Amino acid sequence: MRKDLKPKPIVVGVDPDPDKRTALAWAADEARRRRRPLTLVYAQGVPLPGYRPEGGRPSWEQWPKELHRAGAEVLDGALAFAEERQPAVEISAVLAEGRPAWVLAEQSHHAGLVVIGSRRPGGARESFTSAAVALPLTAHAACPVVVVRESEGTRPPGLVVGVDGSPDSAAAVDFAFEEAGTLGANLRALYVWHAPLLGVLDEQATLQECRRVLAETTAGRTAAHPEVELHHEVVEGHPVQVLTEASDHALGLVVGTRGRGGFRGLRLGSVSQGVLHHARCTVITVPHGQRR
Repeated sequence: MRKDLKPKPIVVGVDPDPDKRTALAWAADEARRRRRPLTLVYAQGVPLPGYRPEGGRPSWEQWPKELHRAGAEVLDGALAFAEERQPAVEISAVLAEGRPAWVLAEQSHHAGLVVIGSRRPGGARESFTSAAVALPLTAHAACPVVVVRESEGTRPPGLVVGVDGSPDSAAAVDFAFEEAGTLGANLRALYVWHAPLLGVLDEQATLQECRRVLAETTAGRTAAHPEVELHHEVVEGHPVQVLTEASDHALGLVVGTRGRGGFRGLRLGSVSQGVLHHARCTVITVPHGQRR
């Protein structure tokens, strides 16, 4: 007799700054909405250049003890925050050694989602910024990665998903429908057509083909998610620019990790990289082969 499988947890990377709790709050709320356990992960790398602990520099033998003590304090504060916000959610904590992107990528093999916060690089803690963590994590994660903007504020209740007909794009559409249903949000599916430098022989035929791909990619999902209001649109322009502009009026932006423009061997597409840098809302990247 087959035993019930425990749902995969939502994993959230804990920021060492106690004032940066937006991603942790998002992950705790999502765990409640999806009825999944929540795992808090704090990854400790090697001591950062210029780091000066209080009381002077300890010997190399004392580094692990000092790091573990500081890491445990960070996790205790994050755990208290998450438990107070969502007391009904099953919550656990992991203190790991290694670079955050590598640790979270390993965790992604046993997770339903990996969630991290986004803040600008700079200063001694650059290894914890979105530039240092989000890009390599998204490139190697085995599950969707959610990058939550720290200054979210109030945003319209809608999601945007980028469509280009690739397998990654189809996986992104599947996830976008599921997430829109979970959030009670509408969904805007965008196919961004970027005309080549030399133009096309028949622009109308090209646009018609784009509309066909968009319709086929979203077909059938509305039957599975009748509660989601879907809008699709073909827009001419550069994909990163169009999706970034669309993110101004969205709760979240969903994209595949690679699209049709990707080259063999590359793990992260130029569009997903671009929106991770420039989008003004939460970005969710979905790898090809992610089974919903």
